[in-house]
This record gives sequence, C-alpha cells and structure tokens, in this order.
Amino acid sequence: PTTDQLTVAQARAQMEVSTRFLGRPPRVLRVEDRMIPGPAGEIPIRVVTPIGADSSSDPGPPPVLVYFHGGGWVVGDLSSHESLCRALANASGAIVVSVGYRLAPEHRFPAAAEDAYAALAWFAEHATEVGGDPSRVAVCGDSAGGDLAAAAALMARDRGGPALVLQVLAFPVLGFDPENESYRLFAEGHYLTRGEMLWFWDQYVPDVNDRRDPYAAPLEAAEVSGLAPALVITAGHDVLRDEGEAYARRLAAAGVPTTLTRYPGMIHSFLRRYPFLNEGKRAVDEIATALRRSFGLTGPSRGVDGGG
Repeated sequence: PTTDQLTVAQARAQMEVSTRFLGRPPRVLRVEDRMIPGPAGEIPIRVVTPIGADSSSDPGPPPVLVYFHGGGWVVGDLSSHESLCRALANASGAIVVSVGYRLAPEHRFPAAAEDAYAALAWFAEHATEVGGDPSRVAVCGDSAGGDLAAAAALMARDRGGPALVLQVLAFPVLGFDPENESYRLFAEGHYLTRGEMLWFWDQYVPDVNDRRDPYAAPLEAAEVSGLAPALVITAGHDVLRDEGEAYARRLAAAGVPTTLTRYPGMIHSFLRRYPFLNEGKRAVDEIATALRRSFGLTGPSRGVDGGG
C-alpha cells in the first residue's frame, strides 16, 4: 500500500523493511554515532569516515558533508540512508555526517528545518571533533532531506551563518504545487504518488499558510541570490521533478553557480537504490565529483568502495 494508506507507525516500519533489501553497505574506515546540541535537545548523528581518510594525500583533515535523509519529513532515520552515505563518503573522500532531525507529525514545521540548520552551524565550528575540516562544509539531502538542505542553505545566508562550498539537492521537495505538470503526469504508478506527497505535507506542515514559508518551501523565497553553489538532481518520472528544476533555474538566474541534471528514466528515490540501478551509481559519482571539485580535492571520484 502507498504511504498515505498507512498509519505513521506502519509507514516507518515499511521504510525499515525496505532498507534491509538494499544489501550490505560499502565498507568504510569508521562509523560512529554521537549526539550534538540542537534547538530542542540533542540531535543524533552518524559520522561516516571514508576509506583512505587516514592516508589521503590531501593536506589537513578531510572536508565534511552534512546529509539530511529523505522520507517525507515523517519516515527514515540514520540507518535508512547509511548505505548511500557510505557510498558518498568513499566516492568523495569527505566525512559524511547523517543528521537524525526531528520527525513529523510529532514535531511539525519548523522543527526539522531548525534541527538541520543547527547541525550545519555546529559542524561549521566543531568539525574537528569528528576529524573534519570546518572550513570545507557542504550540505546534501534527498527528497524531504533536499528540502532541509536547501532550507539550511537559506538560513545560513539569512542568519549570517557558515559559508557552504556546495548544496546538493537530489529530487528535492521545494514547494507546494500539486497541480503542476509533473504532479499531473506522474500522480500514480511511478513510485512516489501525488497522494503520498499530500499526506507528507499534511504531517509536516498542516497549516497551508505555512507552506509559503521559504524554510518549508524554498521556492517561495523572495530572493535566492547569495546562496551556496548548487547541484540539483531530478528524476524524469517523479512528481517532484518540476519544482526541483524550477528552483535550479531560479538559482542560475540569480547568479548562483548551478548544475541541473535530469535522469530521464528514473523514478523518485533512485539514488538510495544505487546498488541496483546504474543511473543511481552514476548519480553517486556525479555528486562525489562535484563535491571533490568544490572541496578542492584532486582527482576523480574514487567510487563507492573508495578505490577509484
């Protein structure tokens, strides 16, 4: 059944079961769970240190990628996207830190967005505590996590926060327009349905007036100039395709260095399923290459196993 036909507990259990079918995650140098301070208590994080971090030719500590998992702000956790975070760490050479932000409906907007920014701000000052370089920090997220990555980048600009080297938004939620073309074309039968997205919005931002807040819907931002450079990845058969591409166009028009890549044959969340999809592997490599370039690391992406 689709998520909108389930209870919240059932939806979370469904995500947990699906994670088991992703197979054995890539080997990395080290995985560590810890807590960092947040606006409403401690935030759990999972720190993934890539293969080769202890013998890299790059001078100094490795850069840091702060990752926000997808799941409609309702499902997903540190484990659901660990395999992807490991792959990104190995391929990019960066320490990848997955953030266990507060979930809806127990914690509605702006809880997740505030947690996302708090985590970003913390790493910009304390990355050395996980072995990383606080001067080279990027954000990345998929789906609802893409929304949080974009919101964190907006907050960093608006609040005089850390300077990001890159924001990576993979098939992100960026606005509330369930009547746009991609919502109509792919409303059913393409994995993520229109009904599911409406359900997710109802859990996270039940007040429709709040859905125009740019920290919930970055497409609503009055001004997008001065933001971090962006890589925006969309799936060709995804209800969220058009809003991701609209945001990329806005960023580029405002002078923000932006790369937009549509993966034509893909459905929503194909990146998390990279073990089974060649295009998913290609997207991991594209993200890793963009990160390495932004971090000033030499050489191409090193592959999901860290071996090049």
